[in-house]
Amino acid sequence: MKIVILDALTYGDTSLAGFDSLGDVTTYQTTSADETVERVRDADVIVTNKVVINDTVMESAPNLKLICVAATGMNNIDHEAAERRGISVKNVAGYSTDAVVQHTFSILFYLMGHSRYYDEYVKSGAWQKEAVFTHIGPSFSELRGKTWGIIGLGEIGRNVAKIASAFGANVCYYSTSGKNENSEYEKTTLSRLIENSDVISIHAPLNPSTENLISHSELLQMKDGALLLNLGRGGIVDEDALSVIIDVKPIFVGLDVLVKEPMKTPYPLLAIKHPERLYITPHIAWTSREARERLIDATIGNIKTFLTV
Repeated sequence: MKIVILDALTYGDTSLAGFDSLGDVTTYQTTSADETVERVRDADVIVTNKVVINDTVMESAPNLKLICVAATGMNNIDHEAAERRGISVKNVAGYSTDAVVQHTFSILFYLMGHSRYYDEYVKSGAWQKEAVFTHIGPSFSELRGKTWGIIGLGEIGRNVAKIASAFGANVCYYSTSGKNENSEYEKTTLSRLIENSDVISIHAPLNPSTENLISHSELLQMKDGALLLNLGRGGIVDEDALSVIIDVKPIFVGLDVLVKEPMKTPYPLLAIKHPERLYITPHIAWTSREARERLIDATIGNIKTFLTV
């Protein structure tokens, strides 16, 4: 059996040796759209994270039986074409929950505690000139008693809610599908959540109902000093609107996901006048070492299960 791994670079230094016992493995660090057809021509199994596998790609691979998406989201696969051609598609769910939840709080406390300011203050030598033992610069608040609004109360959102509650925050949520019900926390409208929350975190998928869900009016509705964290998908927050409003309204925003990844220059968010209000990480919330190991192990498991059916 021929297994083709198309974008191994996305797994970092995680070992892929476990695939070797399953067949003849060919590994590419990255694969462009122009290279995909040629590289999968003889494949029985394709392993992809973000490389698009459309009908044309499937047509070029007559032996293809299984597409393994080494991720949770599968919007890079033409599912109708796969079903029509009798090709199975498997993904991996739940592998990164702990990592994403942890990174949510990492972003929160970096912004909430003005960590950039205080780190630079000490390293600049300014603290050495103080007359007293402490330096009180930008003030920060405690999480206890604050309102934390969660957009998307799936597995990740629920785990964030539990930890936020442990810190003493009052949690409410907005269901982007309208179907999610959870009696532990207050369900509310998007407008009320935005108006009342001191912290807003997004853990929802990108779809027609969530695209640009947070735009000009929603950003303007936020409390002064409130924090907005997007750990869902780029495109849920309107980046053009954000690049304007973050300079005229004192809100703090943490993003791990963007519309264009990696971002290209010039990029509106890189030109704002108040960079201290914005913290961007390069889509790393899911990438703890343990999460990547779980992802690869589960992908190998999907192939083994397919072979035994």
